[in-house]
Amino acid sequence: MAANVPVYIFTGFLESGKTTFIIDTLKDPGFSEGEKTLVIVCEEGETEYEEKMLAATNSVVEYVDSPEALSHDYFVSMHKKHKPAQVIIEYNGTWPMKALLDLEPPKQWVVAEILSTADASTFDLYMANMRSILLDQFAESDVLIFNRCTAQTPKASYKRTMRANNRKVRIIFENSDGTIDDRIEEELPYDLNADLIKIEDDDFGIWYIDAMEHPEKYDGKKVSFKGMVFKNKKMGKTMFVPGRHVMTCCADDIAFFGFLCKCKDNSKLEIKSWVNVEADIKIEYVEEYHGDGPVLYLRSFEKCQPPEEQLVYF
Repeated sequence: MAANVPVYIFTGFLESGKTTFIIDTLKDPGFSEGEKTLVIVCEEGETEYEEKMLAATNSVVEYVDSPEALSHDYFVSMHKKHKPAQVIIEYNGTWPMKALLDLEPPKQWVVAEILSTADASTFDLYMANMRSILLDQFAESDVLIFNRCTAQTPKASYKRTMRANNRKVRIIFENSDGTIDDRIEEELPYDLNADLIKIEDDDFGIWYIDAMEHPEKYDGKKVSFKGMVFKNKKMGKTMFVPGRHVMTCCADDIAFFGFLCKCKDNSKLEIKSWVNVEADIKIEYVEEYHGDGPVLYLRSFEKCQPPEEQLVYF
């Protein structure tokens, strides 16, 4: 039986550092033991793959100039031609990720990891003008590296935005001096040690991301916040979900973020109504969370008016 061929997909916009990242990976002694690596390059930037480096790492590069050129037959032909032990795809930052991930690979190829790069110095500009395209690149990433960071880089804000788009991604910040920081703590706008943690309307998104990332911090806490009521028949009469609609990518990509809340009777809670909720937080296994997460136990609720801005932005 033929051995699996791991496929590593590198994403990000042009000049975000993808090629440099790939070259460093190829040179890393821990990446391979001299087996052949096929690198499929879907865009050419300023950094080039030098022949000397390719020879030293037993790597070969093939170039693709359009998304239509990528297909099952193309991948099969590359596998037969080079017989690689591993494959790297340097994907074009303006091509839809779905187009690549939906392709049927050769039976030996298995996607091992999706890694992304972002230039911190241009990230705000891209987010303002090409938000949906940028976030599409990172939606399935396992690792996201923000490079060229400085003391002025709003790391906590970037981390929150990316986690809203992709909760599984590991985020690393590479400073301009080469140092690495992958443990950015959020500066919370509420008092985590208060007897009652009051979440203001504008802070719901920060609270949601932090509570889902670090549920242990909220175990046994009491919280109050404003949310919209969601419930369905599956929940029965003793559960509902108070939450907010969040724009994760663009106006066409709005999701409802909320916490499972247990109560004695939800019959007086009307779907899509707004309520001020006061609840205790316990950390429990929840199937929808795919693990342990914050579960609310309702203390009280009060009908209220919607917040001035109903949509949450990150």
